[in-house]
Amino acid sequence: MRVLVVGAGIIGATLAYRLARSGAHVTIIESTAPAAMASGRSFGWINASFFVDAPHHHFRAAAIDAHHRLEADLDAQLINWTGALWYEHQDDRFDAMAAALQDLGYPSQQLSKAQFAAREPHVTPPARALHLPAEGSTDAASFTRTLLSAALAQGAQLLQGCRAIGLIETAGRITGIRSPEGNHSADHVILTTGVATPALLRQIGLHLPMLLRPGLILRSRPLPKLLNHVLVSPTMEFRQDSEGRLHAPTSANHQADDTAAIATTISELADAALATLRGQIPEQDIEWEAITLAHRPIPADGLPVMGEVLPGLTVAVMHSGVTLAALAAELVAASVLGQANAEIPAAYSPSRIVKRAPA
Repeated sequence: MRVLVVGAGIIGATLAYRLARSGAHVTIIESTAPAAMASGRSFGWINASFFVDAPHHHFRAAAIDAHHRLEADLDAQLINWTGALWYEHQDDRFDAMAAALQDLGYPSQQLSKAQFAAREPHVTPPARALHLPAEGSTDAASFTRTLLSAALAQGAQLLQGCRAIGLIETAGRITGIRSPEGNHSADHVILTTGVATPALLRQIGLHLPMLLRPGLILRSRPLPKLLNHVLVSPTMEFRQDSEGRLHAPTSANHQADDTAAIATTISELADAALATLRGQIPEQDIEWEAITLAHRPIPADGLPVMGEVLPGLTVAVMHSGVTLAALAAELVAASVLGQANAEIPAAYSPSRIVKRAPA
């Protein structure tokens, strides 16, 4: 089977690897560079402690298991499985979160202030926190490049600098894409194009509603080893990478942030986030090095959109792609190849949300 994967972000690269490994002839179409958009500007937290409902939680927990399978398959460490410390709330909402995670069967342990301080001696300790040992973080751009290289090693091909400007429809079936350089045909086309997906679907009369969600991530200059976990505080989420840089969204509760527009300058937001970060890690000389802006691909109901929308055309659009990439790749690849070993949950089917565009 000839498959075009449009978009070389974390979903596209991981999916291309799974397809190529299963014997498909895969061509990856990328208009700029791999992980150039949201994937390369992600906070990189892999978790199931953020969820819309119980099935969504279980799906994200299954995605964590899929990441472990992917690491074993590649014999590579893609993720820093540090665990997370969650203390976003200290009131009744803390108790509700602890009870919800326990009811869902998600590994968690309540820590006292002293226990938190022992784990994170450089961080201002809260009265209590939840330790979530199953979680971790990754450099999503590096992850994407690793999976893309693995896909190419399995025989996939990359067309970089090739922009998909439309879909080719023949007798009710999608048979390829149009680009300024010419047409590219395939037996199946998969859109892993993030926020660019609605525009491509609109050209064939389909409407995919998505939320406008700009996200800014601050990155510090390198520092000595300070942090041991992903930390989720009342004012921000933050973590430290292997090179010593701190990463933090400029908004509190980045996972559920519903801001649709940036109200001030990016530099002012960076300065404000830096001040917050300094409050979390006192007595450290923290300076910001860079701040990245990306529009997160979030369908209107907040849930993944995965599956066939027309014969020959599949979409895979979701947030967080970093958490869901390994599982989404398994399920979408199996669906496209007609394998019976996996099934995309009906709750995430495009049919629930992709409709005929109004005339």
